[in-house]
Amino acid sequence: MARFEIYSADMAIMGEQPASADILFQMGLDSACGRHGCTDLISAHKWFNIAALKGNSEAARYRKEISGEMSASEIAEAQRSAREWLSMH
Repeated sequence: MARFEIYSADMAIMGEQPASADILFQMGLDSACGRHGCTDLISAHKWFNIAALKGNSEAARYRKEISGEMSASEIAEAQRSAREWLSMH
């Protein structure tokens, strides 16, 4: 049996169950702190946004916090990316 780590929420949906709000929240934390490379606030905002939509109240707070460090165009890009992800999943 193979073992692997999931570094993106897209990979987290390989089973029958969709990614939970907690998994998506963790993806946001990983992106915000650069756990798997460089810090990526656009991706962090995207994952926090989706996690908040799925019911994680902490994600909404984190999304608001990092928004203060982002430009309007970066926030718009994160929102587009979140909508795109939601339409595909």
